[in-house]
Amino acid sequence: MLELQNICFTADGKDILKDISLKIDDKFVAITGPNGSGKSTLLKIIMGIIKPTSGKVIFDGQDITDLAVNERANLGISFAFQQPVRFKGLKVRDLLSIAGGDGIDLTKDCSYLAAVGLCAKDYLNREINDTLSGGEMKRIEIAMAAARGGRLSLFDEPEAGIDLWSFQSLIEVFENLRNVTNGNILIISHQERILEIADKIIYLKDGRVDKFDESSKIMDELQMRRRSGCGCTYVKKGGACNG
Repeated sequence: MLELQNICFTADGKDILKDISLKIDDKFVAITGPNGSGKSTLLKIIMGIIKPTSGKVIFDGQDITDLAVNERANLGISFAFQQPVRFKGLKVRDLLSIAGGDGIDLTKDCSYLAAVGLCAKDYLNREINDTLSGGEMKRIEIAMAAARGGRLSLFDEPEAGIDLWSFQSLIEVFENLRNVTNGNILIISHQERILEIADKIIYLKDGRVDKFDESSKIMDELQMRRRSGCGCTYVKKGGACNG
């Protein structure tokens, strides 16, 4: 279980996160909210990329607030960036081998790629460079998360920058990952179809937790806000909610 205790983060004199306290133990939890509400900052604090100004991060009963990124990774926490990193000279099979930690296993590697809709024959020996599209990179990164089998997988807007066809496939990928993973998933998204498959949704606004509840309840409220003309620009097929 992940527990955040009174997390605050201040940068350049601005309060980005304000007293965030949460207990997260559901299998698939989504974070959404207006741009600038602190979503990515919160995920980076959980991973240890940045340190909170105050507060604690507790993972499975252990205080990990002062642990480095690699130490958290060793505990089973992984992070997928909004823009996947490309590694010149490395091939897809190399990354899957590193993620799995048990050397090259063609049977397993093929199953990980198949789970994200990629043909192993076409991709195992592809180099991680600019010949891969944004959608392909996102799916390879998700395959790496599956290969690692982490206890907590963090995803920062995996739908960002990909085309509509790739997005349709991405939904199926996360539905499958949700069903097969033994760990927990925490994902930042503005897309309704991703939010709908979450067990719960955290709605951040102005650096605070505005709502944290079952997915269906949060989705209903977002739709009600939109219909009532509150200024919320959230729409059914995706888009950021500006409160």
